[in-house]
Amino acid sequence: MAFHTPDPDDPGAPVHRAAEGPPPSPNDVRRTLEGVIDPELRASIVELGMVRDVRVADDGEVTVKVALTTAGCPLRAQIQSDVESKVRGLRGVTDVRVEYGEMTQDEKSAVMQRARWQARENAPGTEVLPTTRVLAVASGKGGVGKSSVTVNLAAALAAQGRTVGVLDADIWGFSVPRMLGVEGRLGGSEGKIDPNEVEVANLADPSGAPGRIKVVSMGFLVDDAETALMWRGLILARALEQFLTDVRWGEMDYLLIDMPPGTGDIQMALARLLPSTELLVVTTPALAAQQVATRVADMARRSYLKVIGVIENMSAFAAPDGSRHAIFGEGGGAALAGEIDVPLLGAVPIEPGVSAGGDAGKPVAMTAPDSAAGAEFHRVAARIVDELLPPLDLSSCTARIFDLAQANLDAKDAAAR
Repeated sequence: MAFHTPDPDDPGAPVHRAAEGPPPSPNDVRRTLEGVIDPELRASIVELGMVRDVRVADDGEVTVKVALTTAGCPLRAQIQSDVESKVRGLRGVTDVRVEYGEMTQDEKSAVMQRARWQARENAPGTEVLPTTRVLAVASGKGGVGKSSVTVNLAAALAAQGRTVGVLDADIWGFSVPRMLGVEGRLGGSEGKIDPNEVEVANLADPSGAPGRIKVVSMGFLVDDAETALMWRGLILARALEQFLTDVRWGEMDYLLIDMPPGTGDIQMALARLLPSTELLVVTTPALAAQQVATRVADMARRSYLKVIGVIENMSAFAAPDGSRHAIFGEGGGAALAGEIDVPLLGAVPIEPGVSAGGDAGKPVAMTAPDSAAGAEFHRVAARIVDELLPPLDLSSCTARIFDLAQANLDAKDAAAR
């Protein structure tokens, strides 16, 4: 399909009079088209590879072929208008025609990858300090215990005397407030929201300062926990952005983000807003769950997020007599870790205390750290801290720089005497 400037002889049509001079070269046209931005992908149509062809006739008529991600793209009229407006401004152009084509699947994938990279590089500022390690806990589908893993890992990290944030980004299915036993609305001042907090006993050093968990969830904002939120994807992404930009998170060692299942708008928004995020994938032993979870890892890597490992939840039932029963199958966690080439960080057994603790707002990692499940959460937390995602301590780096500078100044003073 081709569109061109209406006939100037038509009294109702806009008149374009070409600036005097020879027709532009195709390269001149391409350079001009670098100023045409795809409204949805927010990048130049030239940079995105959407300009398939440019032809310039001897009489100054310019034809531009634009490849769209889909033939029915609702924004093509705006793209056409922008292309015509830019090209008409070139000296020697008498008419502009825009032709459309459709990208192949490989071309679409390449364009989306470029767009994700652009969004990542131009991420807006958030209230999450650069010294905070950000770990998103994700799953391919619901029902695998992702939220339970999130709150128990947060409790295990806080039990080391650390400050840990938990952002409940599962905005439709928020459950973190109940699992952590936190109630009440979110307060704030000076245009910022203050998270609710939970104090956690310091198991690493009983005489030391307790740990803290800072919690933000949609559950603190709705009037009734039973209220159904019927929001579309863009609104969900905007809610996540507000949780990251409008909450006064302050100093934290870690921020754990309980993601909604799947690979939707919130996942893509997180990659744009917090490009330093690393991903932890939760699955069950069932091979079907493992196959679905593979998509989450693929989404993360396409968005330039690192996947640090896999946790297999509900791995087996530990009976009182010590026997183990693979109720939900076995091998899914190891198979997923092998397929996406990351370590299997832990296998959390089925234990009544885990679900009971979640219902009571007392995570098993806090109330029963020596139980089979509690000990596994603490073991995974220790591996995160010691090996995979050590906390950043820029203050010690600053102190070392100060000491070196002071030593140099003392040496110069001594030499001058």
